[in-house]
Amino acid sequence: MATEWAGLIGFVVALGLALLRVPVAVAMALVGIGGTLMLMDWSSASYVMASLPFEAIFPYGLSVVPLFIFMGVFASHSGLSGNLFRGITAFAGHRRGGLAASSVGASAIFGAICGSSLATCATMGRVALPEMQSRGYAKSLAGASIAAGGTLGVLIPPSILLVIYALMTEQSIGALFAGAMIPGVLATLLYIASIRLQVMRKPDLAPVSEYTPWSQRWGALWRMWDAIVLILLVIGGIYAGLFSPTEAAAVGAGGALLFAFIRKKLTWAVLRSGIRETAGMTGMIFLILIGASLFNFFIETSGLTQTLVNWITSQGFSPLAVLISLLVFYVVLGCFMDSLSMILLTVVPAYSVITGVGYDPVWFGVVLVSVVEIGLITPPIGMNLFIIQGVSPDMNIATLSRGILPFIAADFIRVVLMIAIPGLIMWLPQMLGLGGY
Repeated sequence: MATEWAGLIGFVVALGLALLRVPVAVAMALVGIGGTLMLMDWSSASYVMASLPFEAIFPYGLSVVPLFIFMGVFASHSGLSGNLFRGITAFAGHRRGGLAASSVGASAIFGAICGSSLATCATMGRVALPEMQSRGYAKSLAGASIAAGGTLGVLIPPSILLVIYALMTEQSIGALFAGAMIPGVLATLLYIASIRLQVMRKPDLAPVSEYTPWSQRWGALWRMWDAIVLILLVIGGIYAGLFSPTEAAAVGAGGALLFAFIRKKLTWAVLRSGIRETAGMTGMIFLILIGASLFNFFIETSGLTQTLVNWITSQGFSPLAVLISLLVFYVVLGCFMDSLSMILLTVVPAYSVITGVGYDPVWFGVVLVSVVEIGLITPPIGMNLFIIQGVSPDMNIATLSRGILPFIAADFIRVVLMIAIPGLIMWLPQMLGLGGY
């Protein structure tokens, strides 16, 4: 058997195991070890297998992962999410659909601190969902707006997925963060526009809430100061060249801990819980990275990636056709798998194919994360939909699935715009001198 066929069979087996709910780290590790033993002699394979796990989690750049997770965990414990929601609601809550739009806006800001879609969705769900339900919002709009807003945590920097993509493809974390900023803002605006169009068409989806006087608005805005400071420290510090991404993550982690202390939310119980949560999430990600390292070594050794690139380039397919085919594959896969698993399982061959036809890797990274983000809200397995159901058990998946369709349409519009206008992604990295074509 040609080694390329061994690689292809291994990829299909790993994908099949993941779809059968075998932990993706285990699926990739088993296929990677088994395939490497099949392609190499025992002494060479055992040497590689012994060194790869250490090399997978040793890079200095990976230190941003636990630090950003730590920042998000303690920002959540400090009550920052509630202040964000109430601050934005004070300005927009009196408009029809204003609470739903406020939840999207608060999710965008909290996502810039948290870096996790699932954490953003769960946190904002606990804060915003009871408010919307008490005001008579339709379950479909209330639940779907929070589920969609939660996806902004994947895209808006600092994003754990962008960090993982950068490390696996050897790209600049700063360039990817900069490239994702405008698409992140665009996603927020399109979600809000989607809410506005829905309530204009069906006013009964969202009753009008009471008007908040300006005296109360300024007070609500002032209570958001820690969130604004934290974002400026982390993201502003990176873009201004004051910190590297790793240093910014450390500053953000320390800042979140300090704000929790200032707000008198930092008890010994909270500290232990936060450290345990950070360690658990970091361990899960690092275990997946080890599995991905073993799997990707096998795929590269088999020659599958290079064979795939050579075959595509020899067929004369246009770069756009290759890109669209790949993105459709990710949308379909996202209906059944979580975003991190998808990227780790497929990013090596996808990266080789997309750069082989001439696309910029930074641009593709942002587009890829945007498309993967759609999978988080796409039935039947959209993870954010299940999180909303967990927060509010009276909501069924059918109701959430109906409500999420306008937001999925907004996502597709955004992806089309990013493909048609690459400058939406590349303008800011180029301006900051972080990357370009």
